[in-house]
Amino acid sequence: MYQPRPGDLLASLDTPAMIVDGQLMEENIARLMARFRETPVRVRPHLKTAKSPELAHRLLAAGVIGCCVAKVSEAEVMALAGIEDLLITSEIVGPPKVTRLVNLLRRHPRIKVVVDSQVGIQVLSAALEVADLHLNVLIELNVGQNRCGVAPGEDALALAQYIASMSHLHLIGVQGYEGHLQHIHDLQERTRRCREAMHLLTTTAAQLRTAGFPIEIVTTGGTGTAEICAQWEGVTEVQPGSFLFMDTDYRNALGPVYANALTILSTVISLPSPNRAIVDAGLKSLSIDSGMPEPLGLPGVQYQPAGDEHGVLFWDKQTNAARLQLAIGDRIAFYPSHIDTTINLHDTYYVCRNGVLEAIWPVTARGKVQ
Repeated sequence: MYQPRPGDLLASLDTPAMIVDGQLMEENIARLMARFRETPVRVRPHLKTAKSPELAHRLLAAGVIGCCVAKVSEAEVMALAGIEDLLITSEIVGPPKVTRLVNLLRRHPRIKVVVDSQVGIQVLSAALEVADLHLNVLIELNVGQNRCGVAPGEDALALAQYIASMSHLHLIGVQGYEGHLQHIHDLQERTRRCREAMHLLTTTAAQLRTAGFPIEIVTTGGTGTAEICAQWEGVTEVQPGSFLFMDTDYRNALGPVYANALTILSTVISLPSPNRAIVDAGLKSLSIDSGMPEPLGLPGVQYQPAGDEHGVLFWDKQTNAARLQLAIGDRIAFYPSHIDTTINLHDTYYVCRNGVLEAIWPVTARGKVQ
């Protein structure tokens, strides 16, 4: 059975395959770090996108201060690979998760979590007391996304006071993620609404400090808003993740700020009609929650899934010349519309440079959703 190796030609890979352009990815990292180099704001990239310890180590080498993960299971993967400064950005609720967190903390005490309820705080505190462990926590604030998070202001202050009554929990910061603003196309509108969210976040942080709480971390921001957040006094770190590879949803909102460095490579397996081609990449290879992926080099050609394993390329009569350029066996690459959910469909990154396979990285945290 063929096993790809570094040094093989890209053309030798079977499809569907997830391809990383090594040079473009490195340029994206360098570009992001340069944007924050002259600011006091630090970068804590979110690994829910990359799901790879290899990429986490590369980001740390580039100068990030630590990393975010979404779930305890992702933290387990990253901590095992030696990434110690981790913030888990989703609330940890339920005995299985709490037990896993406690077991993780025994070996990796620098892990931090977010909280937004007295119930969650009490359960964490009880488990930590039994284990004789201590945990640093951040209050998650609702800054407009209306997902998790306590209301800014008095509600956050009340929660901080409750945390203070727990001897094994230590409040060190606040998190406020404006995820609902990441893909707003109009820069002025995105900036205005992001500043409103930052006002809620930093004002609450200041209120907590005035009340005597040692708020060291004010963390926020994604790929679409990180630079706006960094301009707001009081923000200490940002959490971009998709900048590594990008997708069409972010590109359409931000423009060419970062390069699309990841594609899904497919093969044309059938040409059943003059304006339709079938590729071997369907719903198990390309996510469509943010729209359809974009075929490269085929203007006017559109994609839609045709089941788990198949995708359809189609075009109208005015684009019929594209039909003449396609043949069974041709390779078609796609830009994903949503990078996070597409990466989670694949086991392997194939890192290429100039048409040659340079490295093979497992998507180690794929499927780690607990």
